[in-house]
Amino acid sequence: MTGTTLSDRAILRISGEEAKAFLQGLLTRDVLTLTPGQPRWTGLLTPQGKALFDFILWADGDDVLIDCEAAQADLLAKRLTIYRLRRKVAIVREEGLAVHWSLDALEQPLDPRLPALGHRWIAPTTPGDATPAFRAHRLRLGVFEGAEELGQDQTLWLETNAEELRGVDYDKGCYVGQENTARMHYRNKVSRRLVAVPIAQADEKRQRAALPDIGLSIELRRVETLDPATLPAWLATAIASQAAE
Repeated sequence: MTGTTLSDRAILRISGEEAKAFLQGLLTRDVLTLTPGQPRWTGLLTPQGKALFDFILWADGDDVLIDCEAAQADLLAKRLTIYRLRRKVAIVREEGLAVHWSLDALEQPLDPRLPALGHRWIAPTTPGDATPAFRAHRLRLGVFEGAEELGQDQTLWLETNAEELRGVDYDKGCYVGQENTARMHYRNKVSRRLVAVPIAQADEKRQRAALPDIGLSIELRRVETLDPATLPAWLATAIASQAAE
């Protein structure tokens, strides 16, 4: 049984009267305008604009649910707690809920990064595990996530293709890492990109993750060295558009 549950994901609930305002000052996406059924992919960055954690935000009444990497959930909660200070905010792991995925669940929201990723939603856990199928599908589309693939404190947020995957708002105000991220955007200075190459062509100096089970190496390569024919169409289009500006 394949099922729809993504077993490698976990849910954190951020609640309290200051929950959204608290997250608004930390994350790359606008949290104040988050609405039910319209999830948003976002990042928590270093002050230099490098990715620490990436996750998807969901509105649940006045609360915010964070759909995050299960292996990093406790570290993420700890990092958020450091920023909380005296704010009236609670950060707890929501054990009764799970993240689900399917290409065919047309009644559910689309993945906020790329519609081709399929449908994603939050509900109680069901039998079966869709994690291997989703991972293979996601990597075929050239979409990366998590500490292993993005690297923690290694890769600038825009180098992860965050702009093309709807992972940043430029008009939301300040957040951690905002200054360098905005500078790169307005100066059109995204000179390197995360891409997947056949593992036989791996360059260890540029490698963020080796995935021998699927024969890929995820690497941070300079844009001018990339062959558009080897890139997913959405990324090739974005790079061509940047070059034309």
